Amino acid sequence: MPFRPDHLTHFPTLASIRPPRVTRAIAWMLMISIGVVTAILFGVPWVQTSPGAGQVVALNPDDRVQSVTALVPGRVERWFVNDGDQVKAGDPIARVVDNDPDLLTRLRAERAQVEAEIAAAQQAMTVAQLDVGRSRQLLTEGLIARRDYEASQIRVADHVAKLAEARAKLSRVDVGLNRQSAQVVRAPREGRIQSINAAAGATLVSPGDILATLAPDRPVRVVELLVDGRDVALVRPGRPVRLAFEGWPAIQFSGWPSIAEGMFDGRVRSLDPSAQATGLFRVLVEPMPGRPSWPDDDYVRLGAKVRGWIQMETVSVGYELWRQLNDFPLEFRRPALEAEARNKAQEQTK
Repeated sequence: MPFRPDHLTHFPTLASIRPPRVTRAIAWMLMISIGVVTAILFGVPWVQTSPGAGQVVALNPDDRVQSVTALVPGRVERWFVNDGDQVKAGDPIARVVDNDPDLLTRLRAERAQVEAEIAAAQQAMTVAQLDVGRSRQLLTEGLIARRDYEASQIRVADHVAKLAEARAKLSRVDVGLNRQSAQVVRAPREGRIQSINAAAGATLVSPGDILATLAPDRPVRVVELLVDGRDVALVRPGRPVRLAFEGWPAIQFSGWPSIAEGMFDGRVRSLDPSAQATGLFRVLVEPMPGRPSWPDDDYVRLGAKVRGWIQMETVSVGYELWRQLNDFPLEFRRPALEAEARNKAQEQTK
């Protein structure tokens, strides 16, 4: 039976404290809000994530920024490139000359002298070997003493040692010539000159001094994320990752990745077995196959900052709030890990 105001005549006390309409409305709103919040806490799913910050790096070591160094001591006589120039593999970058302009001439003269010494040593050794043969024949005929025969053998050994010494000297001279012939420093691969060490042109350089830095073109990019050690134990290769690149507008909802905007997909490629000096673990993330590709190299370059969220298990919103309030680790589900291990083993078998 519906409620009518005249019913309150039987309850005078209740009629005397009848709440205002606004209070009743607020009470209904609170009850509805509590119901909605309860439904959200226990009925809405939440994707747990392990956040991390990092940067874009090149997967292949040859694609990373390289230092072009001097091969010989001396000074830079000429630069063939400027900052920002495009070069191909083998293009000259700088010419380094020795402080002695006549060094190459003297090295060539020394080489000719050593070659003459080798020829003389070979001729002397040939004669000594013939003398050993004659001495052996005379020894068998009893015309000379064994001491004379042994002395001829010693002379052959001396000439062999002198010949070996001369050849070693020739090798040292050739090494010097080869090093001096490498006075023109060339690009190890195709790329762009990022910077030139201008100070090297005014001072003496030693082998290994940096002359310029080269940034290769079109590297295979991956993302390097640094993840907390408490979460890395649950991270496995193949885990999906959501990425927000520096300078790329994005709206992230870590628990609801389906409604995020401006994010890009990746997957865990590998993770380091030991921590960095900061106590964080490095995780390499590669593009997710079948998903939209990452921004072009012109927009996201090597070294650009990245924020990433490695997606883990799906739980309720209430459980996630309780976990974070108690500072507990992420959800651990052994069946999921075992399934990942089985899939990985099957891929390796194929």
